[in-house]
Amino acid sequence: MALDTEPRIDDEQLFADAVEVANIPTLLMVLVQLTGEMHWMDDPYRPKRQQGMGDNDTGGLPESIQREIREAALEAIVGWRAGRPVAIPEPSPELLVDMLSCAMGETVPPEYGRFTAEQLGHRPVEHVPIRVPEGFHVVIIGAGVSGICAAVNLQAAGVPFTVIEKNHTVGGVWLENRYPGAGVDTPNHLYSYSFAQYDWTKFFALRDELWGYLEDVTDRFDLRPSIRFDTKVDRAVYDADDQSWSVTVTTPDGATEDLRANLVITGTGIFNPAVYPDIDGIDRFAGPSFHTSQWPDDVDLTSKKVAIIGNGASCMQTAPEIQNQVGSLTIFQRSNHWAAPFEQFRREVPEPLRFLMREVPIYQAWYRVRLGWTFNDRLHSALQRDPDWEHPERSLNAANDAHRAFFTRYVETELGERIDLLDKVLPTYPPFGKRMLMDNGWYRMLRNPKVELVDDPIARIETDRVVTETGEEYEAEILVIATGFDVLRFITTFDAVGREGRTLREVWEDDNARAYLGTVVPEFPNFFTLYGPNLQPGHGGSLIFVIEMQMRYIMDLITKMVAGDVGSVEIRPEVHHAYNEGVDAAHENMVWTHPGMSTYYRNDRGRIVVNSPYRNVDFFDMTSEADLDEYLTEPRR
Repeated sequence: MALDTEPRIDDEQLFADAVEVANIPTLLMVLVQLTGEMHWMDDPYRPKRQQGMGDNDTGGLPESIQREIREAALEAIVGWRAGRPVAIPEPSPELLVDMLSCAMGETVPPEYGRFTAEQLGHRPVEHVPIRVPEGFHVVIIGAGVSGICAAVNLQAAGVPFTVIEKNHTVGGVWLENRYPGAGVDTPNHLYSYSFAQYDWTKFFALRDELWGYLEDVTDRFDLRPSIRFDTKVDRAVYDADDQSWSVTVTTPDGATEDLRANLVITGTGIFNPAVYPDIDGIDRFAGPSFHTSQWPDDVDLTSKKVAIIGNGASCMQTAPEIQNQVGSLTIFQRSNHWAAPFEQFRREVPEPLRFLMREVPIYQAWYRVRLGWTFNDRLHSALQRDPDWEHPERSLNAANDAHRAFFTRYVETELGERIDLLDKVLPTYPPFGKRMLMDNGWYRMLRNPKVELVDDPIARIETDRVVTETGEEYEAEILVIATGFDVLRFITTFDAVGREGRTLREVWEDDNARAYLGTVVPEFPNFFTLYGPNLQPGHGGSLIFVIEMQMRYIMDLITKMVAGDVGSVEIRPEVHHAYNEGVDAAHENMVWTHPGMSTYYRNDRGRIVVNSPYRNVDFFDMTSEADLDEYLTEPRR
């Protein structure tokens, strides 16, 4: 872990104030690394295991022990600031596992050592320069989270590239989604690049700050000169004779242009295009009607009768935000969701703590690592089916059933006097069977007399009302469509035509996408999909780190291509198929194949297309090095 050892602030009182509000388990790790004194990981200092997904700021320790830790940490930080060298600048993988186990108050498996080292953050993107042949060029499609990550990595290795972006600036999903309450449900100190940390104002950032972060990273790495904005990719066709891709784009003035690329990296993601429900009369609604991803800047909800169709993540963020502004709010629910307590919703990072994270990178690094364990693989075992479990209809195993009991008690508490709504909002399927949402006041909102939750199916929409199948009518002046995106159909914004003349859509049977490591597909040489099929960490975690792992693999593959004078690489069909058979087999034992619910994770065939069945640490190992023997290769022509 690279550490900034140059002191920048001379006011010791600022550090004292910061340490007073710092997270105790994180401070302990700072102490160990700065001083090399291992007794800080023993009792009475060892934190107790945290409940839920909070930060466990006190570590469950008595105030007297907390005081001792804070005083020692302040002394160690001040000493480091004065020039004292870090006692353990690069902890071994074994020590990292011990430290993380201590910080979490539970046993972390030994295989997490190298993975933890990569997650520590403040690691510059370091690639040995790749001396590509003259004229070698990479086209990156999309300047969202994935495209920016690809650009930074290629730039660090000196590989020429161009990013094609259909919008006027970077940001992707965080540029386009501007609905009220839009934000991240992964802590942003984790939902950020390991090579570009940030001075976050909130623990869970809202849309504007997330978009600002991506703008900042773009400028920090001077990427804009390599991005062609307001340019749309229409088609990409592989030329086997030339070992290159012809990428057809529409320029800002409407003209068509063909670009040549030795490699194509697509970072278009899955949260587009928007999905509209097939409801009779939806086009006849007379008032403003729009999808949450296309929220108008000038819409006025004040005292209006608002109807929202859908009750997933975007609705759960929007509805509590607008409940007191509208005259009435009617939410039409197709199926209910589990939602976890959101202890840090809207909570600002205290200024002293922001100071500490800026000035002591090792603190922010360990804070990030703890978040990584809490929100990544910690829950994975609870999502596995126990064949001997006596309540398979409601849960998968004892741990999953305990989660069910915990979340049920939480919902009952939040509903308060509206316990009559319990049957309507409490899922019957196992926890985590659908995307686990973070509760930002949803259940408390349902106590608002202005709000009504309707679970009767919609029969039709008329000019000024929604009519359900039971004949009930609900007046509406504004109609909000909160039905998400076409996530099962990967890469829908352009046509990709492979070596055999088939489109990617044909190869993927429309909604049945498969890729080796979610990254490469037979018949599509030199073509890489970031955030591809079966890569979303459905059990929790930062998608950004998944993309970083993909890029590490792609960069290693490019390095080996150039070193071996290889012109094209195409994953062998047998390697691709064996990998995906393993993915499907692993899913058979997991919660997302449970028959008790519908989920956007699986297609009509019942196959899980979106989520990964693997732990993040497993994917880290899978992507640690590219093996050219797994590919059909051709010498460079």
